[in-house]
Amino acid sequence: MKIVDHEGNPVRHGRATVNGVRLHYLTAGSGEPVLLLHGVPKTSYHWRHVIPLLTPQYTVVVPDMRGLGDSEHATSGYDMRNVAEDFAQLMTELGHERFRLVGEDWGAAAAYQLASAYPERVRQLVYQEMILPGFGLEDYSFLTPENVRSYVWLWHINFYSVPEFPEMLINGHEREYFSYFMKHETHDPAAITPDALDEYVRCYSSPGGVRCMCEIYRATLTDGDQNRASAKKKLPMPVLAVGSEHFIGADNERQMREVADDVRAVILPWGHQLAEESPDELAGHYLRFFAGEEPA
Repeated sequence: MKIVDHEGNPVRHGRATVNGVRLHYLTAGSGEPVLLLHGVPKTSYHWRHVIPLLTPQYTVVVPDMRGLGDSEHATSGYDMRNVAEDFAQLMTELGHERFRLVGEDWGAAAAYQLASAYPERVRQLVYQEMILPGFGLEDYSFLTPENVRSYVWLWHINFYSVPEFPEMLINGHEREYFSYFMKHETHDPAAITPDALDEYVRCYSSPGGVRCMCEIYRATLTDGDQNRASAKKKLPMPVLAVGSEHFIGADNERQMREVADDVRAVILPWGHQLAEESPDELAGHYLRFFAGEEPA
């Protein structure tokens, strides 16, 4: 599936070397900039349905996180403060001093660090479907009856943190593994379409793809220390906390109220992959928030 803007024009691909890593990114549309950050195990392709819903009013910048998608498989630098610096420098490189910021999953964790480090640059923050390390993520990974019953037991946080074994076990089985993993986190498994799986498998089965994914999780304890330090000063910009009824839900808002002063929230009746399960509804909430309206 080609990624296009609202007029059917293909998005523009670019590459930039920033903060010691070569990032791949997409751009489309015109107007004030919006930076869209994907999570794991996804790439910029995750935003394909949302992009044309934003481009009538905004310029969207959609990078692949370091080590993921078609960005460089860096050997280090996967803590979220450093990943956030990648994106801050990318926006400077593209001439965008101030911008709106949207992050989902690990992209949300990077977005929080970016907004904390550069509050003067971030007009508004959308924080979507992520528990910050240091603010509950570790608790979700515990083997407890409550976590197992909830179907939101994040066992993979511990699994990926083990050196070398995840790569050995996943390599060669990427399609089976990621197909189950991503569909399990949705409310509508059919939303993870064959074209999306093809793209994610292409990227994560490339040399070093699974290793880079695991390196993100191996920095979780460092991320927790960083987040607790950053939270000593609350975010000043307006924040929209977007949760899903069938995954993280109200915890998404709860933690944002711990780290930001101006928070509004919405919970959508879907699962974790909101940009693929309900792109129209999701983009509608973004646009209303960007316009200064309260959640519907």
